[in-house]
Amino acid sequence: MHQMKKLIAANWKMNKAVPEAVSAAEELKKLVKNAKNAEVVVCPPFTALEAVGKELKKSNIKLGAQNMHFEGSGAYTGDISPLMLKSIGCEYVILGHSERREFFKEDDMLINKKVASALSHKLKPILCVGENLEERNRHWTQEVLEKQLNNCLQNVTKKQMKNVTIAYEPVWAISRGDPNHKAATSKDAEEGHALIRNFLSIIFDRKTAENTRIIYGGSMKPENAKDLLSRKGIDGGLVGNASLNAKSFAEIVKAAEN
Repeated sequence: MHQMKKLIAANWKMNKAVPEAVSAAEELKKLVKNAKNAEVVVCPPFTALEAVGKELKKSNIKLGAQNMHFEGSGAYTGDISPLMLKSIGCEYVILGHSERREFFKEDDMLINKKVASALSHKLKPILCVGENLEERNRHWTQEVLEKQLNNCLQNVTKKQMKNVTIAYEPVWAISRGDPNHKAATSKDAEEGHALIRNFLSIIFDRKTAENTRIIYGGSMKPENAKDLLSRKGIDGGLVGNASLNAKSFAEIVKAAEN
């Protein structure tokens, strides 16, 4: 099986104004400075990207954005381009997050344009795919994942796939901060990852599928990280709520190290 560093990415979503974001980055830097076997990425909101990027310079933490427009520049009021992200040191960008799909009506075609644009600007997309509760209850998981992957990866080459990470995000398992929420079991997560990897081997080939990092984005937290990350084919995590606290995020990084 493929041997690669696990990727643990913090998605801070619409949280942390600049001072708070910088102090969280400062704290995190100390907590994960010895991480050798995991790649750590922090994705702050746009307003805090530059300041957090400066704080993380000379650290082992990479900078990522939570979204972007597909054009390099233009009359798109309120939007942010890949060139802008590159200019402040971003290496990664989250695309097609379930919240963008649900609340901002982003569809696969738009996400595909963003993926192509990110790759052409040498940004590494973390492409999110996943089914919602209704789709899961109707046993449509496989169809939904295959459709999203097929559409969002149109015209992406095998060579470009080296820079693409897929995040499996079962929308029904995302807590959005609800403490009583039940995450997916590690078996659910493993099955979702296997479906994705299997379909990647159909779109591309077996080698590409095995070398693609597929990370889990369904409410990973310190309590379940070790179990999830020990599962076959789970190559890391896209962490939402649990990433807002530097200590809990660092525990997840530690779980990926072992």
